[in-house]
Amino acid sequence: MSPSNDYNSIKQERAKEAGIVRKVVLIVILVALIVFGIAGYFIYNYVSEGLSPVDPEDDELVEVEIPMGSNVGDIAEILEENDIINNATIFQTYVTFKNESGFQAGEYTLSRSLELDEIIESLKTGRIMLEPLFSVTIPEGSNIERIAEILDNETSIEEDEFMEYMTDEEYIESLMEEYSGLLTEDILHEDVRYPLEGYLYAITYDFHEEDPSVEEVVDKMLQQTQNRVYEYIDDMDARGMSIHEALTLASIIELEAVGEDDRLKISGVFHNRLNEDPPMALQTDPTVLYAMGEHHQRVLYEHLEYEHPYNTYQNTGLPPGPISNFHESALRASVNPEYHEYLYFVASYEGENYFAETYEEHQQNIEEHRPRDEE
Repeated sequence: MSPSNDYNSIKQERAKEAGIVRKVVLIVILVALIVFGIAGYFIYNYVSEGLSPVDPEDDELVEVEIPMGSNVGDIAEILEENDIINNATIFQTYVTFKNESGFQAGEYTLSRSLELDEIIESLKTGRIMLEPLFSVTIPEGSNIERIAEILDNETSIEEDEFMEYMTDEEYIESLMEEYSGLLTEDILHEDVRYPLEGYLYAITYDFHEEDPSVEEVVDKMLQQTQNRVYEYIDDMDARGMSIHEALTLASIIELEAVGEDDRLKISGVFHNRLNEDPPMALQTDPTVLYAMGEHHQRVLYEHLEYEHPYNTYQNTGLPPGPISNFHESALRASVNPEYHEYLYFVASYEGENYFAETYEEHQQNIEEHRPRDEE
């Protein structure tokens, strides 16, 4: 075979191989395009579905609770669990992409027909999507019996019905299981008057149905208390206080002082007394009134002699449990007291508090600002 024939043969062979390679490359490219196309289609559908309302035709309202301290990821999970959004990951990515922030904790009434932007706007403004039928305000310093009266006056729940739930052991135990981080065995102590005393938070509650049940109302209240309490868990741990102890002290502070500064200072007095060796009795009048179960304009000396586990004139340490609910500022004061050396304080009849380090100074304050009551 001549050299020219060998060259032509080799050239033809290479051309054939190149053709095969081109076909293979073309096939690979086509397959890749198909794969990417299918993947893109599914990704598009995945993202599109995640950005769309769960059901544009479903306007049924769902109550959603966003706890205090929730981040975007937490909120996304809560919304998905309540079937308000299709996809938590898409929601979180969308919020991050739009640089949205400032979401507020609280109770929201949302529907499956809402767009993501509508949900985001609601969470940022704290605005619910439907006006409540009515609202009920539970004031700070309210005890269980007062709450029962308020609900009887402003809802379809009767006072006796509510009080039955407050003493129903089976119901209380079911709540302890549901709120195991908040309701501990301390609430079942034999000297505690009502297990949920102090745990039903003071705030205005909105209702979107005419006849809420006791269980629904109590659940709303415990959710609010849990949200506040969990913010101060680290402070409680640092002081070696249980939740029950912190709420008990908060309830006393709530009834002893109104102003933020006085609450911090009075908390310091109580902590100083508890830390004495041996501990001093707290000697706080609101516990006497709670022990007696009666309202008096002034606490007289004869009242101080009333023998009862809640009477902090007769017993050292904290009473068996809270004596009322509380405002968050009272809880904050109970676990973050002002540091000072005061062991005594007395309130004038005008409501101003005077503090002292010694008993002699305290007596002078009493004589000057609160003359002795006559029996």
